Amino acid sequence: MSRPTKRSKEPGFETALGRLEEIVRTLEEGDLPLETSLRLFEEGVALTRQCATRLEEAQRRIEVLGRGGDGSPALRPLEAADTGEPDDAAGTEDDGDGDSGGDR
Repeated sequence: MSRPTKRSKEPGFETALGRLEEIVRTLEEGDLPLETSLRLFEEGVALTRQCATRLEEAQRRIEVLGRGGDGSPALRPLEAADTGEPDDAAGTEDDGDGDSGGDR
């Protein structure tokens, strides 16, 4: 079940990054009143956090799509990766003795 999030009102990654670049250029010019500079800085911090969150989510998706329990390419549901716990296939190494216990 999905829940409504603030994310639906956030700009996309590329839009946020473009706005962040614009803010940096404006602040680097240095011709702004202090209050305006602070407002832009705060907006930039928020955009930086948004972009970092999006990049972390993309990285998790890549990891989920990229490797299975034996290191071979595999596709696993994203929900399994969200728990932080290895799923049955990815969390154990099979040493070939049938007990899935690794090297005991």
